[in-house]
Amino acid sequence: MNDQAALPEIENQPILLIALGWFAILGCAVFAVSILIADIVVPDHDWVADTISDLGAGKYEFIVDIGIYAFAAAIIAIALLAAHVHMGDTGWSIGIVGLALTGLTVFLIGARNEYGDGDNEGWVIHIYLVYALGVLFTVVPLLLAKGATRAGSVYGRILVSLAIIWVISAPIFFFLPTEIDGIYERYLGLIAFALVGTLAHLFIQRGRQLV
Repeated sequence: MNDQAALPEIENQPILLIALGWFAILGCAVFAVSILIADIVVPDHDWVADTISDLGAGKYEFIVDIGIYAFAAAIIAIALLAAHVHMGDTGWSIGIVGLALTGLTVFLIGARNEYGDGDNEGWVIHIYLVYALGVLFTVVPLLLAKGATRAGSVYGRILVSLAIIWVISAPIFFFLPTEIDGIYERYLGLIAFALVGTLAHLFIQRGRQLV
């Protein structure tokens, strides 16, 4: 019996790369659309002053929750792709774990429903999850930047730039007056979308090159 013949092929699967890449982009789009729908449907909502968390509470909370879960799935999809196409060393490996933790954190924010409604029953962890996201969206792109450069120097530069923009921008949110923190939170969301979109584009392009 030929033992080599029994071994699976070790190579990137282009269809998987393209499919999961577009799935990640779709997840970001679903989140964005869910916020727009909630902005219209939720009564007395001011999208400039009220945060996304405010949309995630009350009668219409399911609208934003769908978007949050879609975004969590998008991040998990990117983590799967990063594991499938390992483009770095230890930093890339840690970055994969960071992506998985980011997706889990986003999911927990939606699942716990501790925001916007003054809920204080039990162990309220929303603020700690927010802090965790703040750290992860800074560290993860930096960990992945070196490996991403192997697919193109522009990817590495974008990831480092996003990390820098995030670490400068995110802390400001906690010091803003409530009259404008809603629109600022949406700006931070665009940075998160840009991270997912950049990595999705990287893997989609790699998949196309292998077809």
